[in-house]
Amino acid sequence: MERKTLFRGWLLPAALVAPQLLITFVFFFWPAGQALVESTQATDAFGLSTMFVGASNFLALLTDPDYHAAILRTAFFCVAVTILAMAAGLLFASFANRAIKGRFLYRTALIWPYAIAPALSSVIFVFLFQPQIGMITNLLARFGVNFNYTANGSQALALVILIAAWKQVSYNFIFYLAALQSVPRSMLEAATLDGARGLHRFRTMIWPMLMPTTLFLSVTNIVYAAFDTFDVIFALTSGGPGTSTDMLVVKVYRDGVINLDLGGSAAQSVLLMAGIIALTALQMRLTRGRTT
Repeated sequence: MERKTLFRGWLLPAALVAPQLLITFVFFFWPAGQALVESTQATDAFGLSTMFVGASNFLALLTDPDYHAAILRTAFFCVAVTILAMAAGLLFASFANRAIKGRFLYRTALIWPYAIAPALSSVIFVFLFQPQIGMITNLLARFGVNFNYTANGSQALALVILIAAWKQVSYNFIFYLAALQSVPRSMLEAATLDGARGLHRFRTMIWPMLMPTTLFLSVTNIVYAAFDTFDVIFALTSGGPGTSTDMLVVKVYRDGVINLDLGGSAAQSVLLMAGIIALTALQMRLTRGRTT
């Protein structure tokens, strides 16, 4: 029988919880509250005068074709990054789960990209795909492929998707490897004796057991692609060429910092935050439904 730890007073529990509550308030609730207040105001470029405009900033977004295009572009980007990163993570985890020599070195090599700063990841790929001196660019040129992400919007979008997915593969790999290792080996051996092998065994036995992890990673990867890829995009393309990689997070920065539309930028931030909260709530509900 487990013994419950009881505190004699409230002072120690409060002291233990206070740092986390303070961090959450300072870095989430306070900025979120400021963004919500700013989204209902119109501020001049110099920040000298502020006027309450209510929901005007949100209504302006509903009729802004650039914002609509950014939503569609971001949705495509999120889906592409999620599918690519999760598929690669599952593939690598399947190999790492096998009893092969050097698997510990293999696992370590797959985890380290997650520790690289997002902006640095873009710098690495810049050297690889630089139009004039890039190693991969020169290799593609030998096969007659002209790759110049600084001038071709489709190529820039594809490269940004590749970098963002590469950065997230390690995260997916860790979760999928843990999920694969939790599959009972006796069940797999019994399935093998019954003649289930390869893809058939994976589809009928392993994949259903990976569904809770897959649901969790699906939402996590979408949130990552929508909200946490600003450094990757801005360091590589700054949203260009044109608006080909101008995702919602980049548009928030561009409108607020460069164009000095603080109210419109704050309104975009509020909508983006609401979308992330909705996705997180959906993830928790789906995961709870799968595990109960």
